[in-house]
Amino acid sequence: MTIRVLAAGDHFVQNRLLIDALRREVPSEVDFRELTLPWPVEPFGRVGEVEEASDVEDALIEALRGVEVCVTQMAPLTKRVLDASPDLRLFCVSRGGPVNANLEAAAQAGVAVTYAPGRNAVATAEHTLAMLLAATRRIPRTHADLAGGVWRGDYYTYDNVGPELEGGTAGLIGYGAIGSRVARMLAGFGAEVLVHDPYVDVPGKVKLPELLERSRFVSLHARATPETTGMIGTAEIAAMPQGSVLVNCARGALLDYDALCDALESGHLFGAAMDVFPEEPIPPGSRLLAAPNLVMTPHLAGASKETAMKAASIVAADVARYVRGEPLAHVATP
Repeated sequence: MTIRVLAAGDHFVQNRLLIDALRREVPSEVDFRELTLPWPVEPFGRVGEVEEASDVEDALIEALRGVEVCVTQMAPLTKRVLDASPDLRLFCVSRGGPVNANLEAAAQAGVAVTYAPGRNAVATAEHTLAMLLAATRRIPRTHADLAGGVWRGDYYTYDNVGPELEGGTAGLIGYGAIGSRVARMLAGFGAEVLVHDPYVDVPGKVKLPELLERSRFVSLHARATPETTGMIGTAEIAAMPQGSVLVNCARGALLDYDALCDALESGHLFGAAMDVFPEEPIPPGSRLLAAPNLVMTPHLAGASKETAMKAASIVAADVARYVRGEPLAHVATP
């Protein structure tokens, strides 16, 4: 049996990783086609009715002619693509969630959509801890001063130094694959860990107001849903102790960024570290670009070689299940 597969990789989850993983997993002849998407050299955006995809509908439609299975990270599975791809039966998204796929239209077209949960959990947890330490110890700013030939001895004054993790209280909003790993890392530093997550029952679980009032360090790990959008705003930041540190390596929609800038400018927050933003790339003139004691990275918390390899392996395993006629492990469509 020969199956025709389109590897629509990009410059992170590369086609060679997807094809190598498929060759290891799929016990049949595979006729590979390849399409290389421009992400992350070119930012993703909304394409048709789907979010966070590369704008390659026309090229994807052409590449999908006669294709039964597509493995990708950023290809847009829109209704237009589905209508033009009658042979497609399986669309594997090598991401933690298939936000670039129209699941309702896919189900109506008889196309199963899978995804790769947990692929970037380790990388994002490690990046979260690095961001927390960078903001608390002001590493980027002191480095920039030294690189500019300025020795800032005043950073050693009591009012300018940050708190230690050991003996401190850290609050995690969300306790999934990433949040639970961050909790273990913080416990290793000797911090007390509090958790707010309505979907789990773990030691240290508290309601959000208590977490905010007690935590010197707060890190966001919730999914962006209608219930969590804007969950941390002016009142919530004000409830945090004076001199706290806030980290967001989850989703920009969780946080009111004007409230964040207000708290940094007033000195209520000692510092903050952000990997995600309400608009990406950050537009010129944004308050974030001038906010004091703010560490920023361009939405790359999940970026590691292991993340890309895990992503390829997870989707390849579901392609193998499809070929063998077994239930899919990570299916998002009904």
